[in-house]
Amino acid sequence: MNDTPSMTTAEPTTPAISDDGASGNAAPPRSALGDYTVTSRVIFISALTVCVGLICALVSLGLQRLIALFTNLFYFQTFSFAESASPANHHLGYWSVLVPAAGGLIVGLLARFGTDRIRGHGIPEAIEAILIGRSRMSPKVAVLKPLSSAIAIGSGGPFGAEGPIIMTGGAFGSLIGQCFHLTSNERKTLLVAGAAGGMSATFGTPLAAVLVAIELLLFEWKPRSLIPVVLASAVATAARPLLHLGAMPLVSVPLHGAVPSTMILLASLVAGLGTGVLSNLVTLAVYTAEDLFHRLPIHWMWWPTLGGLVVGLGGLIEPHALGIGYDVIFDALKGNYVIGAALALMIVKAIIWATALGSGTSGGVLAPLLMQGALFGGLLSGVLPADDPRLWPLVCLAAMMGSTMRAPLTGVIFALEMTYDLRLLLPILIATFVAYGFTVLTMRRSILTERIARRGRHVSYEFTIDPLERVRVAEVMTTNVVTVPGGLGLHELVHDYFLGHGALKHDGYPVVDDAGKLLGVVTQSDLLEEWYQAAANPQAESSPIVAYDLVADPPLTITGSDTCRAAAELMAEHHVSRLLVVADDAPERLVGVITSGDLLKPRVRQLEEEQLRERVFSTHLPRFPRRDAPAQ
Repeated sequence: MNDTPSMTTAEPTTPAISDDGASGNAAPPRSALGDYTVTSRVIFISALTVCVGLICALVSLGLQRLIALFTNLFYFQTFSFAESASPANHHLGYWSVLVPAAGGLIVGLLARFGTDRIRGHGIPEAIEAILIGRSRMSPKVAVLKPLSSAIAIGSGGPFGAEGPIIMTGGAFGSLIGQCFHLTSNERKTLLVAGAAGGMSATFGTPLAAVLVAIELLLFEWKPRSLIPVVLASAVATAARPLLHLGAMPLVSVPLHGAVPSTMILLASLVAGLGTGVLSNLVTLAVYTAEDLFHRLPIHWMWWPTLGGLVVGLGGLIEPHALGIGYDVIFDALKGNYVIGAALALMIVKAIIWATALGSGTSGGVLAPLLMQGALFGGLLSGVLPADDPRLWPLVCLAAMMGSTMRAPLTGVIFALEMTYDLRLLLPILIATFVAYGFTVLTMRRSILTERIARRGRHVSYEFTIDPLERVRVAEVMTTNVVTVPGGLGLHELVHDYFLGHGALKHDGYPVVDDAGKLLGVVTQSDLLEEWYQAAANPQAESSPIVAYDLVADPPLTITGSDTCRAAAELMAEHHVSRLLVVADDAPERLVGVITSGDLLKPRVRQLEEEQLRERVFSTHLPRFPRRDAPAQ
């Protein structure tokens, strides 16, 4: 059959739905529908992600050692993989201006002659691989991304290692997935598991890593992907002590002893609003710098070198702005900061980071955002009420991360996992979501999606339940279906149903026997082919042709208790626009038909729920007669 045909004589009608939401049709059997669509396939994928988690822990260790190596080479002229001192402690004098430029030159060459996918901070590239590239990443990315990032950071680049680790972990997850017979969605799970494993191995924040996967990368909330990602994150975190990647929590600070007061909770609103403004400013700074670089009359390969010169000049003013800056973040979270110095460092860090990232070099955004937030919180400590100088740096750190990356839950949980300070949950939650609300209302795209949008792609992070999943086929199908008797002759079939003056002239009709049992579908194309053959050989001796003889394949059916999403998927799989609906307890009994147009009805209902404003209860008070009013 060429297509499942049109089979109706009237406009589709939707059965009435009662006030409690139940339709007038019989309820489906309990076993017909389930909460989830997960299958045992998740066990195999989970086993793969356990391996991915272990690999990501090794990748994190390797990248940290590479950063230490290049820092020692560039600033201290020693060949050592051991943890190096901060670039701020170098003794190169004015020659240090050239160090970031040299690192930028190397990164530019790697991007030009290796792969340009290593440019940028990594997360947008991972998103593009998921949405556009069917979750396929090349081995070049897995090798050159950590190498280029280590060179950029080791030469003083003001970046974090988390973005490159996320992309590198994702690349390894994708490569493992490409070694097996997997679907695109299964490769996506492995890619995201690698990204989450890389982040949790670096920071020791397994739950925040899972939330990054959910809020930024998975584009779904399903057990088939959530379970493997959680396992990868947990395994990578569990491997941290074995690989000597650091203790947990990441920042050892005395916990707050008192529950935040009402004044502090109110001040959290102000902190969140201020952090939202700062988030917008740094995002605009990054893409303003990128726009300026695009105007240069030179190849983009040279842009990281120019960005490196700006980094070097900034390093002369504020040496602590060079490199990742974890020491600065930890000091701020411990309350060890001077407000004037914090302001200068925050400004210099923002300028050189925005310039370097806009130049297209390789490096992450998370650590610079954490530094900006922590230093901004230190500035607010001189203005907002606080019983502890460690309060606002942690609050603003979470708000800065959550609002800039548009991942508020990640920001909240990341701050708590860094310090284990649960008493600050409420001010962190308030400030983060106020900042998040401000940024989503004032900026259409985040620092992550703006780059993707500039490449002509659109990403939406508003996840909702599919309206097709909420509605059953029985609620939108047409029940008035025209059928064809199986014993109807060829001549009557052509003139009464397809070509005659009074024919309905649909593409096809369901064929039933005398008892109403569904036999199949007769299509116009099959009918005309047989008709023309009979017309070309009028003398040919053959038995009379009836409608049942023209049924080529078993009918494509669905039950009324199935969801509209299942109907849509079946239509897409078989490239048809209509399905026959049969009874749940009798697969041979036709009860209706559902078309692609019927599948718009759940969406119409959802639009009404979103846009139709109505008052359910009246706000007008009843009027009572005054006591002195004359009797009627």
